[in-house]
Amino acid sequence: MKTILKTVAIVFISFAIFSCDNDSNPSPNDTQCNYQGLTFLDTSNNTQTLLPESDLTTEYFPNSSNGPEVEIYGGTPFVVFTTTAVTVGATENTSIIINGTTYPITVTCQRAGTAVGDEFRFDLIGSGAEAEYCVVIDAVIP
Repeated sequence: MKTILKTVAIVFISFAIFSCDNDSNPSPNDTQCNYQGLTFLDTSNNTQTLLPESDLTTEYFPNSSNGPEVEIYGGTPFVVFTTTAVTVGATENTSIIINGTTYPITVTCQRAGTAVGDEFRFDLIGSGAEAEYCVVIDAVIP
């Protein structure tokens, strides 16, 4: 029951009422991930972490059949996110899967890397709200 409630909270918070402060200029994490994981900015202007980076695995696939792509997965609830928007400024209409349920989103890549230890920062927009993934590449899969 606790996992179901957390799933509902993540979906509601991520895609219904809050935004992330990664579009302001300058934003607080332009040059490094200050808020690692899946985060959002609450109504009091405080960054909230939904899933910490330590609970997530980030894999970079430079030669996938779709072209270069990133897959981020893990956490409780279990979240899967895959995108081909892996260069700065690239956007893609894709989805995020939370405990098996798919939610449509638009993703914009705001920081990119290609090696283990490099950071990716993705802006996720769905249902008029915004969240952010700021993660470190754990593995490069040729």
